[in-house]
Amino acid sequence: MKGKRLKTSRDFRFSIFDDRSGFTLLEVLVALAILGTAVTLVFQLFSANMRNIALSEDYLSATVAAEARMQEVLDDDGLASTSWSETTGDGYRIDVVVSDALQQRTGDLPVKLLEVALTVSWARNTKQKSLTLRTMKMVERKI
Repeated sequence: MKGKRLKTSRDFRFSIFDDRSGFTLLEVLVALAILGTAVTLVFQLFSANMRNIALSEDYLSATVAAEARMQEVLDDDGLASTSWSETTGDGYRIDVVVSDALQQRTGDLPVKLLEVALTVSWARNTKQKSLTLRTMKMVERKI
């Protein structure tokens, strides 16, 4: 048994640290770069989704305000061709235009058809946004 040395407990203890099967510095740096890119992409997607949610909330509240005002306009029995603008407390500017529609086709009838166009405008950051609703209303022709 010459030339062969017996392993001691000390040899077993340090053999764990002598194993060269770990990651190199280059492999760790590449893994960190890939992880950093993935995290950045996830945060950008999250940020874009938050912006879209805020924008849809703006359009939703503008649509609710426009529909409420449109219903008030249509409930007016004395509705006639006219136009006006108003500003709400929410910061919306509402432009209403009521005009005669299809006059050639309804000229002989005891009713007339009015077109109602309601435009809601608002500012979001530095951009102007707007939303337009259109409908028709039939009213009695005044003789």
